[in-house]
Amino acid sequence: MVTFRNNNNNRRNNFRRSERNFKPNIDRPKFNSNFSNNENFQRKIPGRNNHNAPKLIEKYNNLAREALSSGDKILSENYFQHADHFTRIMNEQDVLKKAKLVEINNLNKENSSDKEKKNDLSSENKISDPK
Repeated sequence: MVTFRNNNNNRRNNFRRSERNFKPNIDRPKFNSNFSNNENFQRKIPGRNNHNAPKLIEKYNNLAREALSSGDKILSENYFQHADHFTRIMNEQDVLKKAKLVEINNLNKENSSDKEKKNDLSSENKISDPK
């Protein structure tokens, strides 16, 4: 039995060296870390999983109804809580969208009123300064 184990070890080592271009640990650094920038720890897109909130609400409500019909009240309550969570997320997204629209509308109104003031001033200058 001892010879069988040795043969397997030799085969395994030969496979590693020849097929995968095996490199010993000396050639490569043990830890390849670059913590100078904080990019690894920040989410790239905040809320990227929540863009399907209506679909997830429907999914968890269906699962909850199915669990209730099979008689599992605890599992159905769990699914209803998931659906409630995504309902709150969707409502929060709606509030943020409305706030952004109001802000954009206010900026547009300010810009248009500034343009009107400039036009009024330029027309006054034309009238008072005949050339």
